[in-house]
Amino acid sequence: MVKRILSYFAVALLVMTFVGCTSLSKQETVASDGVQPLWVAGDTRDKIIVLSDLHTGFEDTYAEILENRPYLIEFMQRVAMTSDVREVVLNGDIFDEWFLPLSFVETDRGEFYRKNIENNKDLVDAFNEVMDAGIELVYVVGNHDMSVNVQYIEEAIPGMKVCSQHLGVGLYRTGDCNEIVIEHGHRYDVFSAPDTISNAHLTNSPTMFPPGYFYARFAADWVLKGKPEYKADLPVIKTVPDHVNDPDQFGAYAYYRTMEKVFKNITPTDGFGNKLLDMRIDGYNDTYSIQDLYPVRNEQGEISAPVLFPNYQRTWKERQKANGVNVHSSFAVASLGALDSTYFESQARAQFDVDNPQSDTSVVLFGHTHVPVFYDYDNGHYYVNTGTWIDHNTNYKEKDGSLLSRTFAVVTTGPSSTAVDIYQYQVDGSLRDLKTQLLADHEK
Repeated sequence: MVKRILSYFAVALLVMTFVGCTSLSKQETVASDGVQPLWVAGDTRDKIIVLSDLHTGFEDTYAEILENRPYLIEFMQRVAMTSDVREVVLNGDIFDEWFLPLSFVETDRGEFYRKNIENNKDLVDAFNEVMDAGIELVYVVGNHDMSVNVQYIEEAIPGMKVCSQHLGVGLYRTGDCNEIVIEHGHRYDVFSAPDTISNAHLTNSPTMFPPGYFYARFAADWVLKGKPEYKADLPVIKTVPDHVNDPDQFGAYAYYRTMEKVFKNITPTDGFGNKLLDMRIDGYNDTYSIQDLYPVRNEQGEISAPVLFPNYQRTWKERQKANGVNVHSSFAVASLGALDSTYFESQARAQFDVDNPQSDTSVVLFGHTHVPVFYDYDNGHYYVNTGTWIDHNTNYKEKDGSLLSRTFAVVTTGPSSTAVDIYQYQVDGSLRDLKTQLLADHEK
C-alpha cells in the first residue's frame, strides 16, 4: 500500500466459451526458436489479452519490475506465437514517471521517456514481436504515465496505438460489437486523476500532477532506502465535521483521513517540514515538503493543505468534468474509497452500467489498484481488474501470505457473446486460473 496511492471506483452477449485452465496447456508444436504458444490456439483471432501496471523504470534502480521483467518478455514472445490472439492491451502505468527518489530532478520529459524506453529495450523488442505477428498492440495511459504522448511512443515503438481520450486519461473500446471497455481507472480516484486546476497558482505553465504523484515520490524514496523504521509524527484532526450539515468540511476530513493512513507508514519524524522534493517540471520551480501537502485545520478553522492542493475538495466536480467522467461521485465517497478496490467496481457500474444485461457494455477492465478482481454479474457481463506485474505486490496477499503478481485477463469476443478469464503467468510458464479464487474474494 505504501508504494503508491491506490485508488477506486446487451447488446452483444457471446456464446462461445473460452477454454478453461486445463486446456490452456502448452502447445505441443514448438516454434523453431523454442518459444511455445501460451495455449493451443483456435482457428479465429478472437482473444484480447489485457495487462496493466508493469511499472518499468528509466533506470533499473527505480523500477518495480526487475525479477518479473524476464517473465514478461517471455510472456510477450509466447503471445506472438499464439495465433488466435487479436490484440494485446497495455492498460496503464507502463513507463513509470512517478516511482522516483526525492533526489531525482526531472527537467525534460521527452528525455525521461526516451531513457525509460531505452532501458527496457528487450521488452520493447518483445512488443515489436507481438506486432510483427499481426497482433494489434494498444497502450492506454495510466496515472504513472499520464504525461506520455504519442510522439514518445511512435519514436520507440512504431505501430503501437496510444489511446488518450482526455489529457492524462485513456479509454479504449474494442470487441466484435464494441462491447469491451478498457481503461486504467485513475480518473475516478481523487488522488490520481489528472489535475490541471488545484496547483495552477503555483506554476507558470499547465500541470496535471495530482496529490498521488507527490505522495509517490516520498513513498518511493522510503522504499528505495530500504524501508527504514520511522514513527510518523503527523498533525491530528480530532473533530469530525458533520457530513449532512457541513459536506464541504466532511469531504476535506475524508481526504485528511486517507492521507493520514498512507503517510503514517513512511513519514520520518524529522522530515515532515523538510523541503525535500525539488520540482522543475510542468511549471513548478520550488522545493516541497510533506507538510506542504498534508491537510491540517488552519487559522480560519477549515481543513486544508497549506500549499499543495489547498481546499482540494472544492474542485473535484470541475476536475471530474475535465477528465470526462460522466457520472460524478462525491469527494468524500471518492476519498474514503481510494484504498478500497470495491470502489472501482462501483465506478464500473456507475459509468458503464456494466451489470445491466441491456447495457451495450458487457465487459469493463481496469488496472490501477494492483488488486486482481473478477465480478461475474450472472448475465454475461463482467468487471475485471487485471492486477499487476510488479515484483512485490503488497496490495494483494494470498492465504499463504504470498504476493500475487504477473496477472492478466483474456477476453474472447464474438458476434453474440463474450467470455472473460483471468490468469497468473507462473515462473514455469504455466497459466494459473484465478477466476474461482477471485470470485470467492468478493462474495465474502
